[in-house]
Amino acid sequence: MRVILFRHGPAAERDGVRWPDDALRPLTGQGAKRTATAGQGVARIERGIGVVASSPLVRADQTARIVARACGLDDHETIDALVPGRSYRKTLEWLRAHRDAGDVVLVGHEPDLGKLAGTLVFGAPTWLPLKKAGACAIDIDGEFQPGTGRLVWFMQPKLLRRWSTGKEKS
Repeated sequence: MRVILFRHGPAAERDGVRWPDDALRPLTGQGAKRTATAGQGVARIERGIGVVASSPLVRADQTARIVARACGLDDHETIDALVPGRSYRKTLEWLRAHRDAGDVVLVGHEPDLGKLAGTLVFGAPTWLPLKKAGACAIDIDGEFQPGTGRLVWFMQPKLLRRWSTGKEKS
């Protein structure tokens, strides 16, 4: 199974007056556009996406909807395991339950996604930081255990956006 970890797109600045609950903070208009282009890049690179899942926070949910559409899917799942601060073990349990669903995109937050990537690849929460609307792909063969993943690609959002247009070689 290939797991693509995709950080949510650029969101509005934290503002306790506008969004007393930070979970409600949305993508900006420009953030949604950049996320759509980065999502198209993922869709060009990865053609076997079967499921997109996200944290329930608004900015991740919006990102997942955009990425799912780019990948030709009607919708996405929301999973609490991707809420900031949750244990990576719950995410691994979710992945085990979806091992036959095809490749998976998980949309979440930093530093948790970067630590998940490090845990899957290195067996420890070594942080592989993802920029907003950036992503990485990890192959997992066999057991979903720390250290069993193999990093396939790691891309900043600018490069993903280039892939969306076919200009990745320029």
